[in-house]
Formats: sequence, structure tokens, C-alpha cells
Amino acid sequence: MRRNHDETTTPKPSPGYRRPTMSPPTPEHQIYPYLLRKLTVTRPSHGWAMDITYVPMARAGVYLVAVLDWFSRRILAWRLSLTLETGPCVETLRDALAGHGTPELMNTEQGSHFTSVAFLTVLQDAQSAISMDGKGAWRDHVVVERFWRTIKYEEVYLRTYRSVSEARRGLSRYLAFYNRSRPQSSLGGQTPDQVSCNPPTPIPAAA
Repeated sequence: MRRNHDETTTPKPSPGYRRPTMSPPTPEHQIYPYLLRKLTVTRPSHGWAMDITYVPMARAGVYLVAVLDWFSRRILAWRLSLTLETGPCVETLRDALAGHGTPELMNTEQGSHFTSVAFLTVLQDAQSAISMDGKGAWRDHVVVERFWRTIKYEEVYLRTYRSVSEARRGLSRYLAFYNRSRPQSSLGGQTPDQVSCNPPTPIPAAA
């Protein structure tokens, strides 16, 4: 049975894999200020967040890219990639925009895939405000970090994916469950899909 709260007590993963370092900032790329510190997110698509994380498999692993609505915690688009190249991030962003409209603000970390001209041009063309975490400031991206912890402890660390297609099927099942059926304490016991249709109290700015 899956747990219906944001923290889980599932045993920690085996140390049998090494988590690769995510793409570091590129000095010549422009870094934007963090805009969520004093902003109260009051509705769906007021602010989105996007990030990339490593998903271990039986052999090597893949990268999971996801776009999340900051208000509802709903996953709007996602994609698996074998590398940390910019292309999958751009395509995932385009998927989210095509399926859910334009956010007033998009927040990312400072990795080179999110500071690239190709990625930023999509946001600029959509006329979304661009926000980036402070360097080493994980609390700036806390909503996404909590989601990564949830999906890894409730899905990834309970499996041993033998192929990319198996990982894709498993993650697809879990993300459908997460959006539609998983109540969250931070949402007053509602699911992300429920909050998208019936917004509760505004979510305050990150600490």
C-alpha cells in the first residue's frame, strides 16, 4: 500500500550505484534572479518548476526531466533521457506549454541545460518570467526536491528497472497515480488533480 503523505519510511536505497553529478552552471550563460522568495503562489500556472534527476536501473541509469505546477504539485510533463543534453529539457518544456498553457513564472536550477539559449528562448517566446535557484540553495527548489524524494522512495527505489522501456512504464504508472490518486498533506489532503480544478488556500513563498 502506498503512503498518503509527503514523507515516507521506505528503507533507503542500496549503495550499489553512484549518482552522477548534475550538469554544473556554464560561466558564460546568463543566470536569472530567484523570484519565488517573496511571492505567494495563488493559483495553478502562477508558477511552474522544472528539474532533472537521476533514475538508477539494473545497469547504468537514465535521467528524468519533469515540469511541476508549484501551486497544485501536479506533474505537467515529463521525459526520460539517456544523457544530460539540453534537447530533452526543451522538448519537455514544449510539451508542458502545449498541454497546459503558459506559466506566469518558471523556476529552475542553474544547470547548463536550463541556462542554455535554446531553453531560455522557449520561455522568452512564451513571455514567462524566468527564475533560478540561488547557487547551492536547495530550499529555493524545495517543492521539486520533495517530489523527487517521493517518487524515488515510493517507486524507483522499490524497483530494479531492467530497461529504459520498463522504467518508462513504471514511472508512467506512478505519475498517473501521483496526479490523480495520491492525497498530500501540503494540499490539505487533496490530490494534485483535485487542486488543479478546485484550488485551496494559496501556497506561501519558499522559506
